[in-house]
Amino acid sequence: MVAYFDIAGKKVGSHVLAMLTLGTTAGIAYLSMRGGDKKEKNLPPINAESGDEEKFIREFLANAEKEEKAGAKH
Repeated sequence: MVAYFDIAGKKVGSHVLAMLTLGTTAGIAYLSMRGGDKKEKNLPPINAESGDEEKFIREFLANAEKEEKAGAKH
């Protein structure tokens, strides 16, 4: 038998409240365990003399990393 509760002027069954509780618990657990933002690797600081030089170094490192990953797949 189902017990009914008056919530916000509507009758809600106990089975609905139980499903909402389990769904909310599972949702919170999923969101808390999925991990945070991926942080940039700890690389040594780039001591460039200009912004263009720093941009070039960062692009070079990114391309080298992509090539390394592509080489590892083959």
